Amino acid sequence: MTPEKNRWVVDASVGIKLFITEEYSERAEALFGPLGGDPSMEMFVPDLFYAECANILWKHVRRFGYPASEARRDISQLGGLYLKVVSAARLIPKALDLALRWEISAYDGCYVALAEELKSPLVTADEKLFKRIRNGSASVKWIGDFSRK
Repeated sequence: MTPEKNRWVVDASVGIKLFITEEYSERAEALFGPLGGDPSMEMFVPDLFYAECANILWKHVRRFGYPASEARRDISQLGGLYLKVVSAARLIPKALDLALRWEISAYDGCYVALAEELKSPLVTADEKLFKRIRNGSASVKWIGDFSRK
């Protein structure tokens, strides 16, 4: 993080908590809350973030009876967040290397690669991902421990 900017990389496991009430949803709301109103805050995602969130919503519609109309509304609201989007295509070579090294998905590797590139923490609610990479070169924060202080 640079002194003048609060920079974070967030993954879909955190972003979806703004719409699907789960454990740590209140922490995700606290993290995303200042977006748009605080010019010192920057939140980055690879473009695959949106597809991952849409897939999570689809699963909730199919498995848990989440209303499709709400899933559509959620995707629309997600697109309105002040996120800085980075092409996953340019992250893929590094993401694959990270996936192979840490035994994580290449999707997750994109988030880790972006965090390394920006020298900014990755915030995740994916416990398996957190445990695998917490001792790696990327800074990773568990959403349950999140505090912007």
